[in-house]
Amino acid sequence: MKGKIGLEEHFAIEDTINDSAGFFPDEIWEELRGRLFDLHDKRLRLMDQHGVEMMILSLNAPAVQAIHDPKRANEVARKANDYLAEQVRKRPDRFQALAALPMQDADMATRELERCVKDLGMIGALVNGFSQIGDANTIAYLDEKQYWPFWAMVEKLDVPFYLHPRNPLPQHAKIYEGHGWLMGPSWAFGQETAVHALRLMGSGLFDKHPNINIVIGHMGEGLPFSIWRVDNCNAWVPDRHKYPAKKRIADYFQSNFYITTSGNFHTPALLNTMMVVGADRILFSTDWPFENIDHAALWFDAATISEEDRLKIGRTNAVKLFRLWRVLVMDQPQLAGRVAQVLRDYGLLEREEAPVDSRRCHGTTPPGCTAR
Repeated sequence: MKGKIGLEEHFAIEDTINDSAGFFPDEIWEELRGRLFDLHDKRLRLMDQHGVEMMILSLNAPAVQAIHDPKRANEVARKANDYLAEQVRKRPDRFQALAALPMQDADMATRELERCVKDLGMIGALVNGFSQIGDANTIAYLDEKQYWPFWAMVEKLDVPFYLHPRNPLPQHAKIYEGHGWLMGPSWAFGQETAVHALRLMGSGLFDKHPNINIVIGHMGEGLPFSIWRVDNCNAWVPDRHKYPAKKRIADYFQSNFYITTSGNFHTPALLNTMMVVGADRILFSTDWPFENIDHAALWFDAATISEEDRLKIGRTNAVKLFRLWRVLVMDQPQLAGRVAQVLRDYGLLEREEAPVDSRRCHGTTPPGCTAR
């Protein structure tokens, strides 16, 4: 399939590059290090070879979330965001950006998100799980009340938020001691992120802010397989249902979450996820540079799903969620009106949107529409 869009695709800056080093032996790390710094060379060649039209880029992990000092976290986030915005401006037809945010301070994070969306033209944010605040052992999860004004801004700006994994802290990971092969993407990433996502679902956040869209990767971090049991157990065990949210956990999972295929190129897992949330809420991703673009693309292009679902997952779901039609027609304004009509026909333009900086919509607002 040509025209695929991937949205868990990473880069690094000098301040964060070493955060990714510990997961790989030296002989592999040198290759991955080069991949993280490269945007316009090998990455683009591989995208071209395997039908990936666009990558939505984000900072590596844990990066900003592991910086204890809020002021320093904000400095690194701004530096990474300014750099990424500069790179995207060189090829906005091939790259878009998710903001890194200093969640150590909710007010700082809110201001930086607003700056990135309104001034830098970014189309969402990605945060690497919990943040360490003040020292290595003090952490905060995103369902905590201190973050609810931040979530109000996410809803107001109407941009997706990608919840990306990180390892649990050593003092919270006794079960992994002596079993390093379970750390990182093989298991610990998924478990940590799944619990974080469940906390968000049970917090009542989506009752207060029902239009927030959270993205999680790796075919849902195991949640599509287990979400029924979470609700079933809470339903029949007396007094078990004590979380603040008003609905079943699965209701939020199916209404406020999107799932990417990043790093999980397994057709049975994809089919299970489609049965749980539907093809409309799944998005193609590769997880470059930690997974290979060819592995992701060759698997997806041959996966035993309908061509209609392949197009949704590989492209149009991302176009809808991130409003990418404005970028994809920016060099062909004569097509803008037709594109807008097609998007309406397919339900991709569902409501009027607020104006956006011209650097974001690139001056291609179709007649009868307002670009966000």
